[in-house]
Amino acid sequence: MEEIESTAKNHKMHYVIATCIIVKEGKYLIAKRADYEPAFPNKWTVPGGKLESKEFTSRKKDAGELWYNVLEELAEREVKEEVNLEVKNMGYVTSLAYIRNDGVPTIIVSLFGEYKSGEIKLCKALTEYTWVTLKEAKKYDLIDGILDELTMLDNYLKTGEMGKWKRH
Repeated sequence: MEEIESTAKNHKMHYVIATCIIVKEGKYLIAKRADYEPAFPNKWTVPGGKLESKEFTSRKKDAGELWYNVLEELAEREVKEEVNLEVKNMGYVTSLAYIRNDGVPTIIVSLFGEYKSGEIKLCKALTEYTWVTLKEAKKYDLIDGILDELTMLDNYLKTGEMGKWKRH
C-alpha cells in the first residue's frame, strides 16, 4: 500500500468518476459487479463511471470557455449504459477519493436522481440488481462507504438535511 500511495503522490492526473444513487418509491437501486471486474469484484454498488474529456469537448461550450453539468451528464449516461434507466432531479450526495491498485488517484462524486423511466437491462459488468430500502441494503456486500451514502441520502429525503459523510 505504501508503494501505491507513493506512486499516487507523483500523479498529476486523476480519474474522475460520477456515481448515481437512483431513488424509486422510497427504494434505492443497487447492482452486483461481475467477478472479473478489477476494482471491487462481486461487490454491490450503484451505477457510475469515468469521465472522458470527449464527453464535454465534443459539445458546444455553455458559457465562454466553460462546460456545465459535466458530472450530471456523465451520471445520466452511465445510468443509461449500465442499467438502461433515465433519471431526473439530480442532486449531490458527497465526494471521495481513493488510490486504485495501479496507483492512479481517483475522485468520485456521488450524486442521486429520481427514477424517470425505463426497464432495467444490466450491462455485462453487472450481474444482478435489486431495489432496497436502507434496512434491506445492510444485508448486501456493498462497496465500503456506499451504505453510509445511502444513509445520508435517506436522511436527506426524510429531513431535508444531507450533512457530511460519516461512518454510520
